Amino acid sequence: MEETHPCCLTIAGSDSGGNAGVQADLRTFHSYGLHGCTVFAALTAQNPHGVSAVHAVPPDFVAAQLDAVLGVYDIRALKTGMLAEAPVIDAVADRIAVHPEIMRVIDPVMVATSGARLISDDAVDALKRRLLPLATLVTPNLPEAAALCGADGNAETLARGVYDRFGCAVLVKGGHADGDEATDVFFDGRESRSFSLPRIPNPVSTHGTGCTLAAALAAELALGHGVVQAIEGAKRHVRAAIAGSYLVGEACGVLGFVQGGGEPRP
Repeated sequence: MEETHPCCLTIAGSDSGGNAGVQADLRTFHSYGLHGCTVFAALTAQNPHGVSAVHAVPPDFVAAQLDAVLGVYDIRALKTGMLAEAPVIDAVADRIAVHPEIMRVIDPVMVATSGARLISDDAVDALKRRLLPLATLVTPNLPEAAALCGADGNAETLARGVYDRFGCAVLVKGGHADGDEATDVFFDGRESRSFSLPRIPNPVSTHGTGCTLAAALAAELALGHGVVQAIEGAKRHVRAAIAGSYLVGEACGVLGFVQGGGEPRP
């Protein structure tokens, strides 16, 4: 019997422009040579200039998609994106909780960089109660980490606060902070580490970098890398994708395709 190849799963929304969401996740999985399975939690009408419409996927259909792939495909790691409704989060948590063999990267898409809330209060509560305690790694940006902790602070303080509250390893993303380097801070209850890379000056596109980072982390974990090694590889992947971003329409850019975590290949 032939050996099976590892798979990754994305549980997220669609992006009709192909820059973010499920489409970005699949592009990332494929760049690592991994098969990607999908669970759509929302459908969006969007492009790099904004989201014009959102169609929610019913929780029972989210559950049906999960039931169709879990335990059938050799899913080694998964990542979640924006899960906007509490019943959807409950459906996801119920099903991934019985698969402890799967590594889980939870991207808590809840607060925009501007500080605007993206999901309802009951969904935030469900995220905290049901999903974060199941995470192998949670990847909030600075505003999201502050919202999860209920307090302000620098990236290291927030990383420790998220861990103390939810008991999961955390990578607080600092990509939108000021400075010549993009610095993320990791804490897992034992070790605190900073990961910095020089910023790309005037990139064509950065749309979808958060989704791509979480997907790259899942891919790295699916390939058997430890969390710290996965973070190092995923950050290199995203930086190369930003460096290789290119135009696909008028004022419309997309991240570059990075083959095997190497150099960008438009």
